[in-house]
Parts: sequence; C-alpha cells; structure tokens
Amino acid sequence: MKDCKKKRLLRRASSSTVTQALTLAAMALPGLLLQPDVTQADDEVGFQYGHYQESRRQLYTVPNNANPIEAESLLGHARISLTDRIKFAFNYVQDTWSGATPVTTSPLVNRGNRSVRAATSTGRIVTVGASPYMTGQIKLDKNFTPLRYGDNGGPLIGPDERVVHVLSTASPETRKQGDFKLGYEWDESALDIGGGLSVENDYESHFGNVNTRWDFNQKLTTLNIGASYTDSATAAIIDHDASPYITNIALASLIDMPYADQIEQQGAMRILHGDRSDWSVNLGLSQVLTKSSLFETSFGFTHSSGYLENPYKVTTIVFVDPKQTSAQLTGNVKAMLEQRPDERNQFNFSTRFVQHISPLDAALHLGYRYYHDDWDINAHTFDAEWVQPWGHSWTITPRIRYYSQTAANFYSPYLLSKQAYSTSLFDETTGRVTTTYFDKNLLPANFSSDQRLSGYGALSGGVTVVKQLSKAISLEAGFEYYIHAGSLKLDGSGEGSYSDFNAFMANAELNVNLSALDQPLPDSGHEHHHHGAHHQHHAVSPAGVMFDHMMNEPGAYMLGYRYMYSRQAGDMLHGDRAVNDLAIVNNGCSKGAYRCRLTPTYMDMHMHMLDIMYAPTDWLNLMLMPQFMDMAMNLRQLDGAPEAPAGAHVHSGTGHATGGIGDTGLYALVKLFDRPMHHLHVTFGLSAPTGDVDIKLRRTHKQDEGYIHYGMQLGSGTWDFKPSLTYTGHLDAWSWGAQANATVRMEDNNDSGFAFGDIFQATWWGGYQLNRWLSTSLRGSYTEQGAVSGQFYPVVGVVDNKFVSDVNPKAGPMDYPSSYGGRFWDLGLGLNVTIPDGQFAGNRFAVEWLQPVSTELNGYQLDREGGLSATWYLAF
Repeated sequence: MKDCKKKRLLRRASSSTVTQALTLAAMALPGLLLQPDVTQADDEVGFQYGHYQESRRQLYTVPNNANPIEAESLLGHARISLTDRIKFAFNYVQDTWSGATPVTTSPLVNRGNRSVRAATSTGRIVTVGASPYMTGQIKLDKNFTPLRYGDNGGPLIGPDERVVHVLSTASPETRKQGDFKLGYEWDESALDIGGGLSVENDYESHFGNVNTRWDFNQKLTTLNIGASYTDSATAAIIDHDASPYITNIALASLIDMPYADQIEQQGAMRILHGDRSDWSVNLGLSQVLTKSSLFETSFGFTHSSGYLENPYKVTTIVFVDPKQTSAQLTGNVKAMLEQRPDERNQFNFSTRFVQHISPLDAALHLGYRYYHDDWDINAHTFDAEWVQPWGHSWTITPRIRYYSQTAANFYSPYLLSKQAYSTSLFDETTGRVTTTYFDKNLLPANFSSDQRLSGYGALSGGVTVVKQLSKAISLEAGFEYYIHAGSLKLDGSGEGSYSDFNAFMANAELNVNLSALDQPLPDSGHEHHHHGAHHQHHAVSPAGVMFDHMMNEPGAYMLGYRYMYSRQAGDMLHGDRAVNDLAIVNNGCSKGAYRCRLTPTYMDMHMHMLDIMYAPTDWLNLMLMPQFMDMAMNLRQLDGAPEAPAGAHVHSGTGHATGGIGDTGLYALVKLFDRPMHHLHVTFGLSAPTGDVDIKLRRTHKQDEGYIHYGMQLGSGTWDFKPSLTYTGHLDAWSWGAQANATVRMEDNNDSGFAFGDIFQATWWGGYQLNRWLSTSLRGSYTEQGAVSGQFYPVVGVVDNKFVSDVNPKAGPMDYPSSYGGRFWDLGLGLNVTIPDGQFAGNRFAVEWLQPVSTELNGYQLDREGGLSATWYLAF
C-alpha cells in the first residue's frame, strides 16, 4: 500500500460528517468546537446534504398525531491555497427544522379529553388532546402521589406516577451559518485565524477563533493550541396565546419573577431578550507511533455566562397546599420558563488511536471522550470505525458509537411545591378580594425538564460508502441509526421509557480535490484532460442564464454551483397598479366566506443548485441539477380588516420560513450547429418533483393545521417538461446570445391538489471581454407565468366533536391560486471572471443583478425588487 493512501486512511479520524453537523446544530453553540487544522489538507471543494428524522414519542395511551422533529441540512465548504504558505477555508451551513418536540414533562394524569390550545412560543403550540395539559388540576394522595381517575370523571383507579412529554409543534425554522479560516504555514508551524456568524429568526451568534500548530520530532509529533470566543443574543417571541399558560411571565410584575426585566412588549408581542458569551480553549497532541499507527489526545475548557436557558422550554410545577384536609389533595399544575444557572464551566478530554491493518489494507479507529461540567453532568463517549478500501475506488466505513451522561443537578421531570399556588382573602373594609400568589423562595433557584439535561444513554451505528470517481472527484453516502434511552445509561438509572426515542441520519456528499483535477484513477481508462479546456469558446454568458454552453470533448466533466436570490417587497399591486389596504380587504380574497385580513410585507427566496455535467460524446451533454431552497415571508395586519375568526391564522408581525430539497432537474443538451463564431443547441429537460408541496403551518388547534402559502412550498409537485433553445456567438472581444425556454406542467395537479402555471421566457444578451480574465454583460428578458390551477385539498378534521371539512381559513391574497404569476420585463447587468492560468486556471465566477423594468401581476401580489444570480464553474 502506498504511503499517501495509508495517510488518507489514518486521517479520516479527523473528518467531519453531516451527523456531527446536525448534532452540533441542535446541542452546541457555533464556533465553540475548534475545527481540525485544515492547512495540511489538499485544496478541495465539497457539497453535502443531510437529513435527520426522529421517531414519534411515547405518550402511553395519549393519541399522538404530531409529526416528529426532522431537519434538512446543506453544507458547502472549500479549502484553497492562496500561496504555498497562505491557506484559506470557508464553510456555509444551512438547516431547516420542523415538527413536534417536547416542551416540558408533566404527570400523565394531567390530560384532557377534548382539544384545547396551549401556546408556548411563536411557531410552537402545544396540542393538548395529543398530549397532557401544560396547566390544569390533578388529584394526589396524602403521599403527594398523583391519582388517576376514569375518563370523563370516572371512578378512582389508583396512584399513577408516570410522567410524559408535552409536545409542541413548530412551523419550519431556518438557521444559516457562515465561517472562514485564514492560515499561514511556516516550515514546522502554522497559525490559523477564523470567525463566523450564525443567524436564526430568534437567535444570532458571532464567533472568532485562533489556532496554532507546532511540528516536532521530524513532524511525527504535532501540538495544537487554540482559543475561541462566541457572543450570542436571543430575541425569542413569546406568542400572546402563551402568556396565560406561563406563570413566570403572566405574574412577573406581581411576584418579581426572573425575566421581568428581559421581556420587551411590542404591541401584542412579548420578546424575551438574553445575551450570553462563551470562551473556549483547547490543547491537542498528535503522535505518529509507527508508520502504521497514530495517537491523538486533546483537552478543552469552555466558560459560558449570561442567558443559558432555552426560551422555548418550560418546567411543570405542581403546587399542592399541604393544609388541605380532604382525602385527596388538589394540585394546581402550572408551567414556568426554565431557570438555569448563569454560568457553566465545561471540561472535556478525548483520545483517539488509529491503526493501519496491512493484511486487509484497512484502518481501525478507536476513540474515547470524557466530559464534565459544574452542572454535575458527566459523560462518556466510546466510538469505533473500520475504514475498508474495496477494489480500486470504493471505501466502506462501518461505525458504532456509545454515549452515556448523568443528569444536571437541577434537572427534574417536574417539580412538586408544597405550598398553595394562590390564596384569596376578602377584605370586609374595602369589599375587595385580594389574591396572594406563591412564595418564589420556596422554589429551587434553578430548574429544568429539558430532556437533554437528563440522565440517559445513546447507541448509534452506521456506515459510510465512498466512491472515488477519479483522483479529483469522490461521492459519499452515509446512514446512521440512533437509539436514545434512559436504560442505556452506564448504570441503567436514566430517565424512564417515556423519554426514549429513535432517530436516523442520512447524508450525501460530493467532493472535488482541486489539487488532483488532471489525475485519473489507476487503471480507470480515462484520458488525461486539462481542466478548463472544454468550453466550446471563450465567451461567457450571464450568471442568470442556464444551459448556455456545451462541452465538446467526450469524457469531460463540469461541476458548477449556482446561487439565486429574489425579493418581493414594497407596494401591493393589482396588475401593474399599487392598491391600498381596503382594496385588498374587499377584493383580494373570495367574497362571501372570507375577506382578507393579512398581507405580505416581503418575501425572500434563496436557491442553491449544483450543476453536474458530463459529455458522453461531442454532441451530447447530460446534466443533473439538484437544488436546495429556502424562503421567508413576513405578514402584517391590513387596515380595516375584519376580526380574525376563532382558530384562524394570525401570524401578523412575524415571519414564516421553509427550507429543504427542491425539485431535481435532469437534462440532455444536444448540439445542432457548431461553427467557430456561431453555436446552437437544444435542451430537453425534466424536473422531478422532489420538493415538498405539503408543508404546513402550525395553527391554534392541531386540527386547524393548514398548508403554508403556495409560493412557499419547496417544489412544484408535478413532473415538468423544460425545453430550451440557445444560440451563442462571438467575434473578437464581443459575445452575444439568445435563449427561449419554457416550463410545461405535465400533470393537472400535484398530491396537494394544485399545479403551478406554465412558464415561458425569452432572453437575450451581449457581452464584452475587458481583458483576459474579466468580461461584462447586459441582458434583457421577458417572462410570462400562468396562475396556479386547482387549490389545496381541504384539510379535514374534528374540532370540539364536530366534523369540519375545511378548517384552513384563507387569510390573504397569498392563500389564493389566482394571485400567482404574471408578465415581467427585466434588465440584467453582470460581471464574469475566468481565471486563464495558474493553479486556479479554468475556474469561472459570474454574478448578475436582474432589475425589474415592468411588472404586471395576476391578482394581488407584492411588487418585485429584483434578483441576484452568482455561479462558479470548473470543467475538467
């Protein structure tokens, strides 16, 4: 086995996976975990998609129809050498979470028999009837054990100490994070400086880090020292429906509860603010023991201070007045925002051993990590993986991991407080009733029922398969199954089975080694190609034009990344004219049953797309174009709008977000005419409906759950035919082109009941080459799109024992099929950079801003503000 291959097998111990990324997104602050040194790796560009899905929670006999938590994640990363000594790396991570998650834990007897609401935050509403009540009353015996009675006031059954999660459903929420690292290498040392930003609707973090590396003993010994700092701010919107259910918000001014000075009132909204800071240091040592073995160890410390709570987690507290004289005591069940300590010190120690197994040409990785903090959480992690090459180009890596932790010293499923929740006294002098509430000093200083702070164990196993297409290109797919259970804790004394759940994680990744683009695999039969040589001519097209060129050389590949952004904002239009609120109220929605109450203030769309092209012949190119979408919309109340009906969608002043896989394009480009100055080709494409079209918003009742607006679904839901005809030409420094393309829906409706309108577009452009590497372009385009046909299938459910066939009231024009599509004229201005030589030769970058010139909309829609396209391409 060659030494370079052996080093790759040993180095996989430091590689990052989507499993780790998803776990860290849910459980850790961005930037706190110091990244492994990137300056020793080859230059690389990679794209990764991951999916995380939990199983339904155990609610005993309580019905549970809530979809569990799931997340879709997109990761893009690059490492490049600016010079022999200066290295640069950056990462972009985006994940969208949705589904039901535990918001607290409650006695199982605290449940009802009809559907009621219990909101906990914007985008999150507890569904009682599919969960226990978050507030209410229960009966207890003299030993303060909850008692179970039959349904509908039936006879006493007996003591019941079982507890169960109270679930809350969430509309989709998106997090975006970008970070960078700049490094300088000396002969036997290196310095990396990095930083980044992580943004959510209700949370923002800024972080920076520095890492140094020293090599000793002929580079057989490596010492790493690093430090990082993270500054975070929470601005969590507490839904007005939640306030009556959260005691330490509702009574903050009466009993001087925590958070009183952190809550800002903005109209009907209450916003909980909190700041925190985190300092981290890390010391690591790596030692090559033999030519076939490696040992690594590290120690880390993190100090956190400030607002360390989760603003969407509450703790159930049962107040029981011990002075009661009846045989069964009455307990008042209340919910309070959790209260954690204001500081946390965390220590971790890890070690890893990697051994190459020569007879099998494989590597064994064994790892152990110990964690301790001053919240009394102690955790052990054991993991092992086997890296096995297979044939000339495959690598299979099975892995197993075990984790166990003790509970935080302030964790409890729920609290029992032996005091009256409130006492009412009648003042004969004034004739008024005075209410005195509980003594907060009789409650613990800190409490939480967040399951992540409980004692539990977890066992996971998975496999990763890597296919090396060439020295430069590799494809990776992985799957991991995760089991979380209290009984898996090392001593078996973790939380009860009510907290158990399973999950799976799957990922797919494409990596391009920029340092090996011209190197085929041994015995692969592929010819040597010079990257950047496969464009049919030197002219480049605007970034916003797709299918603009073909590759001429059989066996050539091209990899591209495309980002597109568009924004609607400003005036609401009817056709091409601005309209006022009253016109929208009276005419924007169907007359009779509904009148408009809400209207958008903006809508942003972001699209990330991979362009993967292969040329089997000189006249045919094949393309695969997967895409990842995310969209955000904000709504406002219309002036003069009617009062919202009970259970209606009332997210005024807050935003909606969706994100995930969009539709996937499959295309064939066929050359029709090819001369030195003129080129003509046709594209035949199919768009596969891989994007969701059944995304729903949470409503105030589970039965009221309804589809999010048509324009915020992630795909079309239909198979679509997408043909285009493209002409390009060039002469000296000038280039030009024109394209006609269409999107034809091949189905009358999708699985949700509707179909987007057909699209026709004509575009034309001209460009001028300013020098060897820079050109500019000017483009005009006309687009016509039809309105949505059909409509969402009615949501069917039962509310208060009554059958309802459509409980998805339409709140504004965005909920009506007629308010989509239109006719648009646009003007685009672009810049294109093509690197002609050097180590980055063949890389092409382009950017274009598309400015609306004329807009005529169907129905009532927001005006268009413009769009941005940015692309990167590399042919080899």
